[in-house]
Amino acid sequence: MTSISARAPRRSRVLSWIALHSLAVGAALFFVLPFVFIGLTALMSDRQALTRDLWPHEWHWGNLRTVWSTPGFLTWWRNTLLYAVLGTVLALVSSLPVAYALARFSFRGRNAVLVVVIATMMLPPQVVIVPMYLFWAGQLHLSGTLWPLIVPLAFTDAFTVFLLRQFLLTIPQEYLDAAKMDGCGDLKTLVRVVLPMARPAIVAAALFQFFACWNDYFGPQIYASENPAAWTLSYGLASFKGAHHTDWNLTMAATLLVMAPVVIVFFFAQKAFVEGVTLTGVKG
Repeated sequence: MTSISARAPRRSRVLSWIALHSLAVGAALFFVLPFVFIGLTALMSDRQALTRDLWPHEWHWGNLRTVWSTPGFLTWWRNTLLYAVLGTVLALVSSLPVAYALARFSFRGRNAVLVVVIATMMLPPQVVIVPMYLFWAGQLHLSGTLWPLIVPLAFTDAFTVFLLRQFLLTIPQEYLDAAKMDGCGDLKTLVRVVLPMARPAIVAAALFQFFACWNDYFGPQIYASENPAAWTLSYGLASFKGAHHTDWNLTMAATLLVMAPVVIVFFFAQKAFVEGVTLTGVKG
């Protein structure tokens, strides 16, 4: 009798928790279940993957090895890693000084520059793709490579500038004044004071840029499609799917290998990412 009476409050608490968090649980399942489906299908046999079964009869871990050994897959990985890492570093290094100037320097036309940055964010890349392609392919002869996608990031990225600028506005001016009183110039203040304090925003901006480069399909399709040695994972995955359109287990295994690094990176950096995104909206 005592055990039954003790279970009742516990069951009531569980039901209350479910009722209060039903929307959150539903949203979590909405996002998690597709990943579960991809993972389970990736480990099925080719015949079972064409059925309605949701659970593998046997675990075919060799599917991942088969995809990994596909000719060109490692090249796609290397190109994507080069594009994502180098592009992220160049975007951060070039955008941080611009964001610092827009946040802390007073000069004529600062608001106009900020408006131009925001307008650039609103401009779809398809609008300027023809003149840009003619420039990179016709003038610089860089078609068939990823450099037309990487080099422009060395001249700032509008979204990265905006995100970092919003965070830098939240840093108290007293810290910067104290650094200047100690003899620090603007560059030294940026490196020694602003950079350590802006770590959450830098991590958030880096993740946004990394994910954008890693998942980019439009850019590689325009500039690198003619050269298979320059394909990225996003474009190569489309080619892989076309070659294995009946092997859904291999297609899902390839998809799993493509998205795994993004999930892993976000898992380890999610705290700084959430903190950075939250703090960038504190002050406008």
